[in-house]
Amino acid sequence: MSAILDITIGKLLEEKAKSHPDHEAVVYADRNLRWTYSQFNNECRKAAKGFIKAGIKKGENMAVWSSNTPEWLITQFGTGKMGAVLVTVNTNYQTAELEYLLRQSDSTTIILMDTYKESSYIDMLYEIVPELGTSEPGKLKSSRLPYLKNVIVMGEKKYPGTFSWGDLLKLGESVSEIELDERIDSLDPADVINMQYTSGTTGFPKGVMLTHLNIVNNGFNIANCMKLTRNDKLCIPVPFFHCFGCVLGTMACVSVGATMVPVQEFSPKKVLQTVQDEKCTGLHGVPTMFIAELNEPDFEQYNLSTLRTGIMAGSNCPIEVMKAVIEKMGAAEITIAYGQTESSPVITQTRTDDPIEVRVESVGKALPNVEVKIVEPGTNIEVPRGVQGELCTRGYHVMKGYYKNEAATRETIDGEGWLHTGDLAVMDKNGYCKITGRLKDMIIRGGENIYPREIEEFLYTHPQIVDVQIVGVPDAVYGEEVMAWIIPKEGANLNAKEIRDYCAGKISKHKIPKYIEFISSYPMTASGKIQKFRLREQAKVLAQGIEAKYL
Repeated sequence: MSAILDITIGKLLEEKAKSHPDHEAVVYADRNLRWTYSQFNNECRKAAKGFIKAGIKKGENMAVWSSNTPEWLITQFGTGKMGAVLVTVNTNYQTAELEYLLRQSDSTTIILMDTYKESSYIDMLYEIVPELGTSEPGKLKSSRLPYLKNVIVMGEKKYPGTFSWGDLLKLGESVSEIELDERIDSLDPADVINMQYTSGTTGFPKGVMLTHLNIVNNGFNIANCMKLTRNDKLCIPVPFFHCFGCVLGTMACVSVGATMVPVQEFSPKKVLQTVQDEKCTGLHGVPTMFIAELNEPDFEQYNLSTLRTGIMAGSNCPIEVMKAVIEKMGAAEITIAYGQTESSPVITQTRTDDPIEVRVESVGKALPNVEVKIVEPGTNIEVPRGVQGELCTRGYHVMKGYYKNEAATRETIDGEGWLHTGDLAVMDKNGYCKITGRLKDMIIRGGENIYPREIEEFLYTHPQIVDVQIVGVPDAVYGEEVMAWIIPKEGANLNAKEIRDYCAGKISKHKIPKYIEFISSYPMTASGKIQKFRLREQAKVLAQGIEAKYL
């Protein structure tokens, strides 16, 4: 067991800036922005002083709503220095979702980019908070959001009632370095410093409270599992607002002094170009990102020879995709990580020296200082190795709880400190786990338990299928039937009969999808997770007229 790091996020960055001040910390390849650890630390200190001058107190909640901008990154470590809780906002949110988050989190401040893709974030905010247009910056009084006082817009453009990013930095000039150091010293590693709202793949978002201790240690152990060192450059195209970006990405890098190479908004071409131009040694992504990169028409033209490690996580990692990343992208030491926001987020991870079979067939074993057990669902009774049950975990990484939701916290974390993940898994004799589905994903057809993951993995082997998701459809006779939502390869001419013929004789008859729909894309969260609950909802609607179609 390694020692647990008893340090705050702010002090961790200070340490790295002292130990190797001239080493590159942050590179934005497309805007020619390069900061050493010393420069990056100074930028974070300037922002932290601005937050203090704006009247933001230790423990106050402060939302950030943007893609992977430099200001987002500075805000993460700036709040880590002055003690405000960073509340991460999903980039896909619209007005109702934003209003819910700001109200539920009691955020006193929001930092946002003015526009993202086709959405005007600033217009949405004015719609929710009409008083903003006539208020003095920092003195907002909103009837709908009584806690909200400060609005800070990234960039230099001026908007009524708001501070620009430049205004914020100017505010901070009147705060002394001594005052900031006193604030940094007043923080405790056990303080909540980050709040992330569950992504909504299974229901209504809840605010997950994470501490310095949670995030610093999880990032450090993740880095060690992928053998990340200060000599590595990690390309980070996954969103910062999600744990994948701001723990497996930025925090893992800073914990070992590696170089962060963020991609502001994902595009497969931009990722491949960045890896090539910056000679990145690591790359993160959810399976859908790696699939897009591998299917990029010019894929063969990029030189990815520096790639060594990285992480594929966020949703089920298809075996065929993992093999292609190792063989075609050259990331021979890429790892799989598994977890959830409530566990900071990583619980298990494969190791770089695990045999390829282990790395494609499991989600690895527990991180250091993390306990994992598999129990009979609904109980605390541990099942034997090799038997499926619910995965539970305990250790430094378990969240402090859900914000203002003690009932939900008690449902998730039991009296002995075990976090019940709701995920079904099997653990082998060496402690390696295989995720077999979610408790709610399980399909029960005529008394037979069917696990979608098993059918998905089989169908991934079909040469004309890019992606597949299996859900249950209500059925009057069997209770549920199996439905497959399939994304075919471009130019493929697939039909339902061909898919069933492919299954025949290879998987049990009751597992062969009765219903098959071809689709061009899945409903997704901004962090790249497929929203299976939406596919189930669509399946229920289709079920009304679906029977005749497949008879």
